[in-house]
This record gives sequence, structure tokens and C-alpha cells, in this order.
Amino acid sequence: MTYRTLLVEDDAQIREIIEDYFRAQSGGMEIVSAGDGHEGALLAAHGGFDLILLDIMLPGRDGFSLCKEIRSQSDVPILFLTARSREEDLLHGYALGCDDYIVKPFSPAALYAKSLALLRRSKGLMAEQALVCGGIRLELRSLQVTADGRPVTLAPKELAMLQFLMEHKNWVVTRDMLLDRIWGMDFFGSDRVVDTHIKKLRRALGSAGTQIRTVVSRGYKLTDTPEKEDQP
Repeated sequence: MTYRTLLVEDDAQIREIIEDYFRAQSGGMEIVSAGDGHEGALLAAHGGFDLILLDIMLPGRDGFSLCKEIRSQSDVPILFLTARSREEDLLHGYALGCDDYIVKPFSPAALYAKSLALLRRSKGLMAEQALVCGGIRLELRSLQVTADGRPVTLAPKELAMLQFLMEHKNWVVTRDMLLDRIWGMDFFGSDRVVDTHIKKLRRALGSAGTQIRTVVSRGYKLTDTPEKEDQP
């Protein structure tokens, strides 16, 4: 399924980064961009979008007024891109009908993950009770993990890492993506901390741990089938 996303952002560089990242993913995301509030309003009025990514500080008209107008006509999910982190600004956005927000600066991976989560909720795709990849199963409500039918106990970071890999199975997940998701964008340590936790995760999963493939110089990929060769 292909989702149509409207991006309203006046910073051309940010627009280009988001467009390039979204189009490079395999999740079927079509993105249409606008550089100011008036253009965004015109595009939104024609409808047909599954998600709207909306900057607050826009030339022409701001994101708050645009959000209010869109929400009066549609229940399309709206995610604010904002440099404003004050609680009153965020509460104001929610009061106008936005569904979520992300504070600048952010990574395109974090924005993409938030966008997918919003789309899944809006399309009713969150009814699944478990994530399954090969011999690995993760129960979403209880967060219980089994590998080849065997219960597995994981530390919080390894559990979060496994869930992210399972949500993006068959994708190349970079170390930076995992750092942003698991450790947060304020983490200043070495990205090699990811490798350490991947080793712990593989060890805990036993033979199913070889489903986590190393992609040299890039990161990791979780697949349905175990790797026959030893992993570094």
C-alpha cells in the first residue's frame, strides 16, 4: 500500500532531506511538498492525503491556523514539525487537533518512524497482537519474547532494539537510527555501543540471533531466515 504524505516546510534543505529519506524507504510513502502556508493550504484542500507533516513557523500563514482549517474539514493525521518545545505551544497544537509532534532538530529516521506509527493507528493497522520474524516472536502487549519457541529474557535496551528491528524487518537499520530511537538524539557516546548491545541480543536469542545480519559499514538487517555464516 502507498501512503500519500503532504509536507509543509519552508526550509528547502529540511524539505529535501525528508523527501529523499522517505522516498528511499521501502514502506510505500509518496510525498508532496509545499514551501509556505498558502501553498500547503491549497494542496491540503484538494484532499487525498493520508498524513500531513506541518511546520509551525511558516511564511504566509502559520501552521497553527492551517492545522485548525484542515481539522475542520478532515480527520487526516497531522504531525507538527516544530522548533517550539514549550509546553503551552505543544498543548495549543493538540487543542487545534494535531495528532503528534516532533521537535527540531530531528533525524529523518525518527520522523519516518513517527509517521508510520500515526499511519498505522489511523488505518487501524495496530490490531496485530505480535510481531513475528522467522523464529522470533514479540508479544506487543506483554512484551514477551520467544525464540524458536523458547522464552527469552531481554534487558530494556535489547528489547527496544529488537522491537525496532522487527518493525523494520528486511530493512537496513543504521547505527544512527538505533541510537536515535533507543538512546535518544542527545546521546554523545560512540555508535559502537550499538554493536555491544547487538551482540548481547544475538546471544540471548540463541540460534535465532543469526537472523540479525551485519551489513558492513552500514548497520544491521533482521531477516526471516538465520545466517549460515558466523556473524562478527
